[in-house]
Amino acid sequence: MGEALPGGFCERLVEDCPDAVVYADTAGKIRFWNRSATRIFGYEGVEALGQSLDLIVPESLRARHWEGYHRVMAGGESRYGEGDLLAVPATRKDGRRISIEFTVLPMRDDAGAMLGIAAFLRDTTARFEELCALRRENAALKVPTGRE
Repeated sequence: MGEALPGGFCERLVEDCPDAVVYADTAGKIRFWNRSATRIFGYEGVEALGQSLDLIVPESLRARHWEGYHRVMAGGESRYGEGDLLAVPATRKDGRRISIEFTVLPMRDDAGAMLGIAAFLRDTTARFEELCALRRENAALKVPTGRE
């Protein structure tokens, strides 16, 4: 396993991680929110803790989100638990929609019962917008001009 880590190392690792780390319990209530989650979503930890994940899930995607969340909490497998990246829109405190990518880590107790899910999220809005612009440019180049 390697050398013993200094005291508080794991806590600092999660709190100071450049990606947002958000943990929600089986009911979908936010129980952990690091500094990067504040930077990405605009909510301070005290505003987010105890709130539903609806805080950052766009209203139009909530039904789909909760269907999958409850299935996983009931013991179903997540398609995204093995490092697969999920790319979805999210909502910031100011109401602005952003693009995020994330992986999840289902958390279980020693007996295997589900405790919740930790998500590791990154804001990919700039990259998503660049890709959309390139697609628009590419489509414009393919438009027949009638001069061929």
